[in-house]
Amino acid sequence: MKDSLVIIPTYNERENIEAMIRKVMLLAHPFDLLIVDDGSPDGTADIVRDMQFVYPGRLHLETRKGKLGLGTAYIHGFKYALHRGYEYIFEMDADFSHNPDDLIRLYHACAIDGYDVAIGSRYIQGVNVVNWPMSRVLMSYFASSYVRMVTGMPIADTTAGFKCYRRKVLETIQLNNIRFVGYAFQIEMKFLTYKYGFKIKEVPIIFTDRTKGVSKMSSGIFKEAVLGVLQMKINSYFRHFDRY
Repeated sequence: MKDSLVIIPTYNERENIEAMIRKVMLLAHPFDLLIVDDGSPDGTADIVRDMQFVYPGRLHLETRKGKLGLGTAYIHGFKYALHRGYEYIFEMDADFSHNPDDLIRLYHACAIDGYDVAIGSRYIQGVNVVNWPMSRVLMSYFASSYVRMVTGMPIADTTAGFKCYRRKVLETIQLNNIRFVGYAFQIEMKFLTYKYGFKIKEVPIIFTDRTKGVSKMSSGIFKEAVLGVLQMKINSYFRHFDRY
């Protein structure tokens, strides 16, 4: 059984990816790293290939043809991790909005404190977001409040994308049946984790908006999340969530 794999989806992240890889590789805990690149025309995957010679056996690359969606990139990474026997599987962005140092804290929440999922939460202790315009902070915060109200999940940051899963969570959730491919994917994964009764811990983080590269966030992404939540909740009434 291998220990920890960090999954980072990329599309046009050549300005961030080398620094991110080096930072993760230098952490005190020996995380392996998987980059899932969706055919970045800026050469992101080429940079990763070059760095695989620097970190043999720890840095992995999967390339896909074209932008196929954040959710499908993570599911691709989850299946990769499960097939290769990793116990702790992480989601993280490439643009340093998630501080790689916090990977250690998420790992400890699962490996030492015994939680099944650890969420890097922007909202568990107030609003910890840096460099976002107020309109975006409010949109994100109230979207999370809406999701919490509809689903009943006791999670402050329902759209967070910085997480650690124990492998048993991903083995239980039927990955092939995940409906959303955009940022609503993050909500659906938390909802399924909650419905299956896994233990969830929110770890407070400070989220800092990217300083290099171009954001992939848009109002349409939030609309997808908001409109899809009702259908997700309704569908849950017709499904059994038995883990054994």
